Amino acid sequence: MPKEMLPVVDKPAIQYVVQEAVDAGLSDVLMITGRNKRALEDHFDRVPFIEQTLEAKGDHEKLAAVRRPSELGDIHYLRQGDPKGLGHAVLRSRLHVGNEPFAVLLGDDLIDERDPLLETMIEVQARTGGSVIALIEVDPAQISAYGCADISELEGEEYVRVNQLVEKPAVDEAPSNLAVIGRYVLHPRVFDVLETTGPGRGGEIQLTDALQTLAAAEGEGSGVYGVVFRGRRYDTGDKLSYLKAVVTLASEREDLGPDLCAWLKEFSAGIPK
Repeated sequence: MPKEMLPVVDKPAIQYVVQEAVDAGLSDVLMITGRNKRALEDHFDRVPFIEQTLEAKGDHEKLAAVRRPSELGDIHYLRQGDPKGLGHAVLRSRLHVGNEPFAVLLGDDLIDERDPLLETMIEVQARTGGSVIALIEVDPAQISAYGCADISELEGEEYVRVNQLVEKPAVDEAPSNLAVIGRYVLHPRVFDVLETTGPGRGGEIQLTDALQTLAAAEGEGSGVYGVVFRGRRYDTGDKLSYLKAVVTLASEREDLGPDLCAWLKEFSAGIPK
């Protein structure tokens, strides 16, 4: 099963990500997929037999839930082909995107809908004309698991300027504890940079390397900026974070929350100290 299809309560993780893009005003969605990820395409397609069965039963609530994925937006699919890294996947979207700013959302990063991030990033990109990345503060001991940013504060602004990006640095070489997470709003100039970006860490074409080039460049589309996110984020590629996402989102739902929270209190009380 693709990790993007792991269920989070009663929807796959990828549906939350697509919903986030649509809520931010991005209704044209291109999914870069690969082998064994056909399930993503099937999920966002219509299912006539099931829809007809539910309609005949008069089960309008379930019918709406089945139809919702296919109604979110205009969704397209493109296979990456060779798995050459995130930078290569972004480059594959060039013909679809054209010459305008675009957002990149990684399918295993969930942002709580009550903590808007993408909208803010789009606004920052429009103001600066550069590219924008999302950052979170992490335990310095964990920074080697992420891309890391060296930043400068900008007086009077809620965003920062990115001076340098380092992909998964050693703990003692990291310029900060600000980690890059899976949300980007990019100027199309990044495509020209990716065309000439060679393999980096892990033998892959790293988006981080291309953004590092843009951070030091001049002219239209240059500059990289960061929005430091302090809201709720879940990494469904991490087992513990995935479990936290399921429990947190379920506990806050009207139909599941009261009974689940009562059970959690009872269950936790019985766990040996």
